[in-house]
Amino acid sequence: MEIIGVDPRRPDVPRRAVQALLDGGLVAFPTDTYYALGAAAANAAAVARVFAAKRRPPGEALPVLVADRDQWRMLTAEIPPAALRLAERFWPGALTIVCPRAPHLPPALTGGGATIGARQPDAPIAIGLCRALGAPITGTSANTHGMPSPVSAVQVALDLGSAVDVILDGGRCPIARPSTVVDVTRTPASIVREGAIPAGALRELLGEVAAPAGRGP
Repeated sequence: MEIIGVDPRRPDVPRRAVQALLDGGLVAFPTDTYYALGAAAANAAAVARVFAAKRRPPGEALPVLVADRDQWRMLTAEIPPAALRLAERFWPGALTIVCPRAPHLPPALTGGGATIGARQPDAPIAIGLCRALGAPITGTSANTHGMPSPVSAVQVALDLGSAVDVILDGGRCPIARPSTVVDVTRTPASIVREGAIPAGALRELLGEVAAPAGRGP
């Protein structure tokens, strides 16, 4: 494990971190919500490493981070109009939008399901990683399953240790709340998990939005 200090306000990322992703490794980095555990989302072996490091049960899909709309299209079979409206209003930011998945994605990434959750974070270092890699990266929180989501590099190191190749230390995350997750493959769109973006803001934009039946993952 290597810890490298970074300025979270700048998109410049260390070459060591990019190379780790290219090699199928894991990189923990700060986002606007929590520290995320990044791997190349299209690399099945790297995705398997994320599950192993987190001790995450199989079948639980991983959220994915993108730098821009072009990378979002790499993940999806279709971007519904409601998803585009949400992205226009809330991206970059703490909203994960669930759309139909592209067929080429590793099945484990989506938990074997037909959808994929993606967001463009309001975090220059996270966007810089996606842009330097040239592809989306996983954005699940950098903690073992059942542990609190980390807001500092120290918390990541103490929890995941040598399971991570590189940790980018950008200080404490500003929001320290999970993103809101909304599924636009349903009619009406449905809130999967309540988080930093309030339900009322989604309803102002889309009209009817179904509330979650229970607490999201």
